[in-house]
Amino acid sequence: MKVLLYAHAFAPKIGGAETYVMLLAKGLAAKGISVTVATPTPQDGFDDSALPFEVVRQPNLRTLWRLIGEADIVQLAGPVFVPLLLGLLRRKPVFVEHHGYQAVCPNGLLFYEPTKTACPGHFMARRYWHCLRCNALTSGWLKSLLMLLLTFPRRWLCKKVRANIPVTHHVLKRLGLPRSQVIYHGVPEVPENFPPSGTVPTFAYVGRLVSEKGLPLLLEAAKRLKEEGYEFRLLFVGDGPERKRLETMTVKMELRDRVQFTGFLRGEALEAVMASAHAVIMPSVWEETAGLAAMEHMMRGRLVIASDIGGLGEVVGEAGLKFAPGEVDALVHCLRQVLEHPNLVTELGTKARQRALRFFRWERMVEEHLTLYQSLKKS
Repeated sequence: MKVLLYAHAFAPKIGGAETYVMLLAKGLAAKGISVTVATPTPQDGFDDSALPFEVVRQPNLRTLWRLIGEADIVQLAGPVFVPLLLGLLRRKPVFVEHHGYQAVCPNGLLFYEPTKTACPGHFMARRYWHCLRCNALTSGWLKSLLMLLLTFPRRWLCKKVRANIPVTHHVLKRLGLPRSQVIYHGVPEVPENFPPSGTVPTFAYVGRLVSEKGLPLLLEAAKRLKEEGYEFRLLFVGDGPERKRLETMTVKMELRDRVQFTGFLRGEALEAVMASAHAVIMPSVWEETAGLAAMEHMMRGRLVIASDIGGLGEVVGEAGLKFAPGEVDALVHCLRQVLEHPNLVTELGTKARQRALRFFRWERMVEEHLTLYQSLKKS
């Protein structure tokens, strides 16, 4: 079996979709499957030769047409328009993994920029003016119009593929596409990493510093806890366009003695910082499709405190603490529980590890993709 994996973003870029494609490609190759990854992402010094599969970077239309023709299976990381269209034109079995909402939302986030809140579903409700207004704020009116117009054929094409693969049951319901099967993302099994090494209770956010992640709420909660006399640290591990604003808020709220911005970390530097974290906080105000970062922390045995929104709440399940998105009182309650009952760190960390081993193992993700390919290939 020859599988062509197409990814709009791939290594050396870092992110959830990039991680998914890398792990899936490695897993399929380990099963003896001939895998080729096609991507517009430039190499930028990354060593493709070290990978157990072929990587074709920045293919033109002719090359992409050939690669699709040579493949038995075409797997797309998201409903990427051109390879989706070409795959159907070549009458190939096309499988689309949905880690975003591109089939029901022009910006793929279901996040309404004018109010900085989760979108109620304007595109599917045919309230197209709201879609135009939303994306015009970040991309301008012309690009916003193009994004809107492309959503119509993209959704139509997704209805024609062999199978759609939402990453959570939440995404399954939101997309409403035929021939859909949920396959959770998977992460490599790693050794347990608890109890935390730090003596001062430490909360950490890990990821991009962007508006849809709800990060000002963390600072508001930290201010409340400080005023109540609690000792703790709050780490922002990552970088992004919201960093300057968050640092300014930290100064105004007189939280410099409690809050630290580490910038982007990876490898040993990241592991060293996270070793001191008692809990990881994910205060998203958009409907996270899954939360790959939550899976990774749960696999390490870390307590996750998360907004009960979208696929994120589904991933955490009963193995962590959840709060209503955007509700500072609810977040403060969760943090206070950890500070007053330190045993929760170990108890829920153990449950998180068990849940991750049951639902979010890398090998399980690969096996479910392979089973899907084989079953539909025979039909």
